[in-house]
Amino acid sequence: MFIYGNIGKNSEGHLTFAGLDTVDLAAEFGTPLYLLDEDLVRERCRIYLRAMREFFGEGSLPLFASKALSFTEIYRIVGSEGIGADVVSPGELYTALRAGFDPSLICFHGNNKTDADIAYAVRSKVGLIVSDCREELEALSAEAVRQGVRQKVLLRLSPGVDAHTHAKITTGLTDSKFGVPIETGAAGELCLYAAGLPGIELIGFHSHIGSQIADVSPFREEAIRLMDFVARMRKEGGPEVSVINFGGGLGVRYLPGDPAVDYRAALRDLAETVMSHGGGQTAKGIRFMVEPGRSIVAEAGMTLYTVGSFREIPGFTPYTSVDGGMADNPRYALYESPYTVYSANRASEACDTLTHLVGRCCESGDIIQKNVRLPRPKRGDTVAVAGTGAYNYSMASNYNRLTRPPVVILTDGRARLAVRGETFEDLVRNDI
Repeated sequence: MFIYGNIGKNSEGHLTFAGLDTVDLAAEFGTPLYLLDEDLVRERCRIYLRAMREFFGEGSLPLFASKALSFTEIYRIVGSEGIGADVVSPGELYTALRAGFDPSLICFHGNNKTDADIAYAVRSKVGLIVSDCREELEALSAEAVRQGVRQKVLLRLSPGVDAHTHAKITTGLTDSKFGVPIETGAAGELCLYAAGLPGIELIGFHSHIGSQIADVSPFREEAIRLMDFVARMRKEGGPEVSVINFGGGLGVRYLPGDPAVDYRAALRDLAETVMSHGGGQTAKGIRFMVEPGRSIVAEAGMTLYTVGSFREIPGFTPYTSVDGGMADNPRYALYESPYTVYSANRASEACDTLTHLVGRCCESGDIIQKNVRLPRPKRGDTVAVAGTGAYNYSMASNYNRLTRPPVVILTDGRARLAVRGETFEDLVRNDI
């Protein structure tokens, strides 16, 4: 009945999440409300860390792609599990450092770093900076020289791999704003150029082909193209490669019929491709990294809402409106992303009503999910949307001057506030 193992139903007919009554949580913290199952987050971190060490060697490491979910406590959680972090902005970097995250385990990304971003990252002593263009490499070189350091750098490559996912989350094609393409020869030229710049040490390559990918075959193709490039650069006198980062992108289930990805098996298959390439010689001396984000936190998340109205239009699917919407989850508006929806306070009742679940924003595109089945909704019902741990809180906005919801972490049968809900005063704090 329930899509994830951390969802259930108690004797009162209420939906439970991570063992706690969601109706009680909604009453205690209010709605909209983000919930996060800490135990599942830790379990996924351990799956990735153990698999990377087993299949790629002790020096290899997963990095949490924190664009999926970024707030102070999540960095404390993943950091305590011994994995690194991928950050894509100075704000994410600041949050990770505020949490006490080891900067040497941080990889700083972004396709358009400002001079201030670069200075902050170098000053913060991040372990790796990923770059993909001449201008940024030159700016990074100059800043590293100014600070008197030698900054380790990865060159982001575009391998020309079609990940067969949504066009808006495909990032590995040659025609992309991300990465320098291999097939045009630009990657080789930039690699040799970067190796000669002062203040930086080009130690390897990074690639990311897309997100929400259920099939491991595009990752195998990515690995082959990257390892071919490593071998070619060695022949052409390029820098000594000691790090290869394959990025992230393994998918999660949002609907019961979606395929379930075995993350350990996927990493094993990727490692077999890497280690067999070139008779195993190409991989010698290289540490490998991956950057899971969605697959660590998505299924650990749930959002609770309160129903405001159930509006019927003769001849059409009725609308159920709730007290949140695209301001706290813009993914349906962006990608028509699917989610599984439950009635939290009436989890034992028959789901006899087909309805569109919509938000409160003044926007016809403010839809959380179309064509969901619920017990006939009524004002005051609590509705739960599963799988919202990734790209919900991190993409939330104040559209329509709505306040962003709180984040509550669930573990060991207890709930603790990790992010306070915004107040009206927060909305005008920076106004003059």
